[in-house]
Amino acid sequence: QVQLQESGPGLVKPSQTLSLTCTVSGGSITPSYTAWSWIRQPPGKGLEWMGVIAHDGSAYYNPSLKSRTSIFRDTSKNQFSLQLNSVTPEDTAVYYCARGANRMYDYWGQGTQVTVSS
Repeated sequence: QVQLQESGPGLVKPSQTLSLTCTVSGGSITPSYTAWSWIRQPPGKGLEWMGVIAHDGSAYYNPSLKSRTSIFRDTSKNQFSLQLNSVTPEDTAVYYCARGANRMYDYWGQGTQVTVSS
C-alpha cells in the first residue's frame, strides 16, 4: 500500500518561500510508470494542479504558477518537494501530494494546511 505524507510549516509570511515535502512509503518514486504531483485547494475553491515530477526527475508546471514553482526530489529519501516563491495570501490553501498526473491520481496524502499571513 502506497502512502504519502506532506510535511512543512503551516504558516508562511508574505513574500517568503513556501516549502513542503512529500514522503512516500510502500513504493518507490522512481519506477517508469510513476509520476508525482502537487495539488492545492484554496478555501472555497476547487482543486488546482501545481505541477508534477516524472519518474526520470523531469518536472512540469501549471503555466499560471510556473514562474514561482519548483518541484524536485530526493530519491535516497523517497521524497519529492515543492517550493513556491513570493507567496501572497492568495496562496493560502490545503496542499496535497499525490501519485499520478493528468487528473488521474491513485494515491493522495492527507493534505496540509498552509496559511500565508504576516
